Amino acid sequence: MTETDDKQIEQFLSAGRREIADNGFSRRVMRHLPDRRERFVLWWTRLGFTLALVLFIALDGIQLLWNALREAVTSMVEQGMAADVDPKSLLIAGAVLLFLAYKKIASLA
Repeated sequence: MTETDDKQIEQFLSAGRREIADNGFSRRVMRHLPDRRERFVLWWTRLGFTLALVLFIALDGIQLLWNALREAVTSMVEQGMAADVDPKSLLIAGAVLLFLAYKKIASLA
């Protein structure tokens, strides 16, 4: 196409051009589009959480956590506190703590 063709097409289209009322449509569409910063932050959060999980497993965090729990229970037994504590109560308390930890981690993501 040449410049003359472009000008003829522009003249033809400009004759029938009408403005359509927006009535806030563009604003509503823009408000519902996802923000790039939110996607960027979500991506970095997932990357950081994955890296933390990999390091936790690679640096033998599970074994360290298990040893800490075993030492806590052993010290309770040695001090005589275990006689007054019901094992079901300890299990329920542990489950509640795990649930709260999961909720906290999920709220950060």
